[in-house]
Amino acid sequence: MTGIWTAAQSDENLGRKAYINVRLLDPATGLDVVCDATGGMLTDGEEIVEFGAGIFKSGMPDSAEIIDCGSHCLSPGLVDIRVQVREPGYEHKGTIESAGRSATAGGVTTMVCLPNTNPVIADMSQVEFVARRARKIGLAKIYPYAALTEELAGEKLTEIGILAEAGAVAFTDGDKAIANAQVLRRALSYARTFDLLIVQHPEEPSLVSPGGMNSGETATRLGLPGIPREAEIIMVERDLRLVEMTGGKLHFGHISTGEAVNVIRQAKARGLNVTCDTAPPYFALNDQSVGDYRTFAKLSPPLRSEDDRLAIVEGLKDGTIDAIASDHAPQDADSKRLPFTQAESGGVGLETLLAVSLELYHNKAMSLLEVLAKITYVPAELLQLPAGKIAKGAAADLMLFDPERGWQVKDTDLTSKAKNTPFDLRPVQGVVLRTIIDGRTVYRLEDE
Repeated sequence: MTGIWTAAQSDENLGRKAYINVRLLDPATGLDVVCDATGGMLTDGEEIVEFGAGIFKSGMPDSAEIIDCGSHCLSPGLVDIRVQVREPGYEHKGTIESAGRSATAGGVTTMVCLPNTNPVIADMSQVEFVARRARKIGLAKIYPYAALTEELAGEKLTEIGILAEAGAVAFTDGDKAIANAQVLRRALSYARTFDLLIVQHPEEPSLVSPGGMNSGETATRLGLPGIPREAEIIMVERDLRLVEMTGGKLHFGHISTGEAVNVIRQAKARGLNVTCDTAPPYFALNDQSVGDYRTFAKLSPPLRSEDDRLAIVEGLKDGTIDAIASDHAPQDADSKRLPFTQAESGGVGLETLLAVSLELYHNKAMSLLEVLAKITYVPAELLQLPAGKIAKGAAADLMLFDPERGWQVKDTDLTSKAKNTPFDLRPVQGVVLRTIIDGRTVYRLEDE
């Protein structure tokens, strides 16, 4: 599949647009309505003006461009709250522009980037750089996390209040856990003063074997060092106690074990201010996907057992897991073409976020609106982002997609600068036909 990109700041596709013959989906309000040529959505400039069945019964607005959607689905653009763009410092792995192209090819209109760049996103100038660079490129909107500790060292807290004023949406050390309980305790207490969110990578570092995979039968057979499930579970249990002590707000990224889901479920029932997300590999793959030392399947946290995978699906179904994020972590070829123990962890995921998430719908685990909620308005609400909803006056950040059309993921076909997808050669269903940002079509499938 080949796409065509147009920068969002381009003037060539401004003006009014009428989207007709479309199925409108908005999980924030439960909207699911099929519109013929007399209904759909009207946008004017950057905003949504009107939507629904029959809004064009009296005729089309003057000078409106008519876009026949072919009975496909029009929804809010996806909101991805865990992306590594790699710029600045690691441009050989990815850039803000390459992430923007991957995002829009995957229907993602808003993403939040981790601070583990070089230099680390830890002061006002670096926070402002990300947003400014994204606006200049004109593809997906990007909001930054700021580092929770200086140089991601897990010791001295950054200037949380100042960074929040500069535009940081939450605070995290990215793919590094805050191992010191006293540091996290202070961070939660301090962030509570400003009503800010802390995001944790839940993995006890002392239990993580460098170069390893999930402990179990497959690791033993392959002779690889094991990373026990308890590395995640222990960290989640400890951190929930700290939330209880401080009254702070904590979000766990990429939950991968059933026991962690259970513990978080119980914490929510007790009224703790805790949320979490997972990523597609943890509900679509298991540790057998490592196969014969497939480094594309080496992730952090590692792929878990089939029982854990099924528990993640249950956590998504019952709402314990709030959101799905791509966990997009591009690595250059040289970092992956190594023996398994030496290869870097991480997989790209922006372009497969929709299609793999839709497996939950196609497998009848969740409804289409329930799946879309996990990748649109719920993550937007977690970080208080102006995205993920269809509403009058809201930004026209939209995705037109066909949930039934099948394709095969091939690393060589990905737009991403890096090709390290754990879903290589997997058949999936769900194709993005258009991605619209601020009323402008920034991506269109060539054969749409």
